Amino acid sequence: MKVLVADKFEASGLAGLKAAGCEVIYQPDVKDDTLAKAIRETAAHVLVVRSTAVTGPMLESGALSLVVRAGAGYNTIDVATASKRGIYVSNCPGKNAVAVAELAFALMLSLDRRIPDNVAALKAHTWNKKDFSKARGMLGRTLGLLGYGNIGQEMARRAQAFGMPVVVWSRRFATGRANQDGLPIQIARSPEEVAERADVLSVHLALSAETKGLVNAAVLEKLKPGSIFINTARAEVVDYAALERVARERDLRVGLDVYPGEPTGATGEFVNPIIAVPNLIGTHHIGASTDQAQEAIAEETVRIIATYRDTGRVPNVVNLAKKTQATHMLVVRHQDRPGVLAHVFHCLRSGNINVQETENVIFEGAEAAVARINLDGAPSDALLKHMQEGNADILDLHLVTI
Repeated sequence: MKVLVADKFEASGLAGLKAAGCEVIYQPDVKDDTLAKAIRETAAHVLVVRSTAVTGPMLESGALSLVVRAGAGYNTIDVATASKRGIYVSNCPGKNAVAVAELAFALMLSLDRRIPDNVAALKAHTWNKKDFSKARGMLGRTLGLLGYGNIGQEMARRAQAFGMPVVVWSRRFATGRANQDGLPIQIARSPEEVAERADVLSVHLALSAETKGLVNAAVLEKLKPGSIFINTARAEVVDYAALERVARERDLRVGLDVYPGEPTGATGEFVNPIIAVPNLIGTHHIGASTDQAQEAIAEETVRIIATYRDTGRVPNVVNLAKKTQATHMLVVRHQDRPGVLAHVFHCLRSGNINVQETENVIFEGAEAAVARINLDGAPSDALLKHMQEGNADILDLHLVTI
């Protein structure tokens, strides 16, 4: 199996792929047209990327059957085109959760204790203990979380150690109180309620059609003056124009790791109005970029590809249908002989009935089997009779409505 790695990737991951028997093509600097060319010319079966965009034309240009996003999320991949072409898309959820939570807390503490300003003054040979001694501290202050996936849960664990009550909005929970993995959290009815109750509001939402722009003016305007706002998730889930305005009006302290219009490369010029906001500190989209996180992601990527190669199944796949169009299940008990299922499928084709899913289970001794075939319609009684009588190895069959 050929694996094209089109982003920077840990040496341990490359070694793991080779040890799994894969032919590894490591081209970490390809993107855009050069990536499309590499996919076509290498005839790779699997593509591994981190932040590199994977477009529809790229997916249509070669022989790919699996794309692995070596990280959380998959918004940089044209999943719709992948699904149309039967290409699996997978990712590595949760493997960078600790790293992102650590950065979010680093931003939070840096804002409260004004650490970047402290350092800048010290390096400028200025001693200003009187001014820099002013800080509120985190104990007893409420941490509001928008989103409670892997990263949100790691935030809650750290908040407990800091003595911070936690209030959460997530579509997963009903209003009230919950105890998740031993962590006491309060559940809010809306993002606006979280913002209103929080001293620190931290965003940990995956990007989707439902979450794009969700943190808007209506949410941000609920923040108390002097509150802290953190975004280490995706720039697109926050209305940055509203954030810029509200931050100035309410004297918010803002910590960001993600921005609209980030440079596509690792280095480059970056200009954005948000970075001129007073009391803002920012990092360079480095949330997942710890050695620990990258090693964990590399290990998970190897596991996904090795499992696919050995079993045909894809862990963490994101683009399989949650519900098919199947309306009926055909259960066929048969002798385990060549041609039985081919006969069944031929009959279904003649009736213009499509197979959505199928499973064939073999009994001990390999003499008999049962096939369960999900269909998008019901075969006629005549077709079922023809199907059973047309092959002597079919012991029984019946139709179930699902």
